[in-house]
Amino acid sequence: MIRLTLCLILTQGIPALPLPAHAEERAHLEQQILAMDKRLFDAFNQRDLEATGDIFDPDIEFYHDTGGLSRYEQAMENSRRLFANAGDLTRVLLHDSLEIHPIAGYGALQTGQHRFCHTENGQMDCGTFKFMHIWRHHNGRWTLSRVVSYGH
Repeated sequence: MIRLTLCLILTQGIPALPLPAHAEERAHLEQQILAMDKRLFDAFNQRDLEATGDIFDPDIEFYHDTGGLSRYEQAMENSRRLFANAGDLTRVLLHDSLEIHPIAGYGALQTGQHRFCHTENGQMDCGTFKFMHIWRHHNGRWTLSRVVSYGH
């Protein structure tokens, strides 16, 4: 009885932890985020600036460990320059590294690694880098609101 009373006293004021999302909801979220990831990097690999701009949230913050912070206009200009000078640069998601988590009332968090490859001096040159994307779901639409790109 003393232990039960002590437990009740100690747990007063501690909010209950949320239950994990149902398996179907989580699977649906993962499908949506994977579809958005594919859409974003299909646009990247095809150098489609208009599609890229449509995916970027107007309030995007893009943090790059060597390039610093850019917001929408600068992120679009950086994309335009990259697309014009990227040659055969392509991005491939490393699915085994992927994690997707819901963000209640906002959207989802996606983390993982991706590989970028291009030809340099006649040979394929690839690098694997880490990323974190925060996807915003608003008015039935997903946009990319935060990017952290690191490990370069």
